[in-house]
Amino acid sequence: MKWNVLHSEYLFKTPFGNLRKDSCQMADGTIISDYYINEYADWVNAIVLTKEDDIVLVEQYRHPGNGMFLEIPAGKIEDGETWEQAIVREVREETGYVSERMPIQLGEFMVNPATQTNKVITFLIRDAEKKYGQELDDTERIHVKRFAFAEMETMISDKRITQLFSVSAYYLAKNHLMDAVIY
Repeated sequence: MKWNVLHSEYLFKTPFGNLRKDSCQMADGTIISDYYINEYADWVNAIVLTKEDDIVLVEQYRHPGNGMFLEIPAGKIEDGETWEQAIVREVREETGYVSERMPIQLGEFMVNPATQTNKVITFLIRDAEKKYGQELDDTERIHVKRFAFAEMETMISDKRITQLFSVSAYYLAKNHLMDAVIY
């Protein structure tokens, strides 16, 4: 059953996200006086496949992870954008790849409903071609890499890809592509 919010206050507000503290009453009457919630914008990510069935990945340093991470392209949804518009923009900006085919939505997932408000929306983009240079933010240092899609599972098993949303997106895309062949 839904909890009753007795009091809510923002501890921090930043362009990246907000930290909110709620006092809540559970359905059985129990009061939780300090429930902390991270408010983040929804984001999108995509498995991007070229016409040759290579997957386009991005590699970048992730400070909280203290290292370089190989991931699928992803980013925040900007004001007024649809999820599809956001992923097309993010892929073009981060990688320079575009496709004439519409992105296929593979799923919409809560990132961590215990502490966060945001969702990740996962797409598959097929027949992508490199037609542009990167358009990176001042703090982005992204290296674009291409691998055979069939190599992804080995890269996951070998822990060369450890970012959870990249792993889950790969399996969603693989299942979608297998279903498309079977049916």
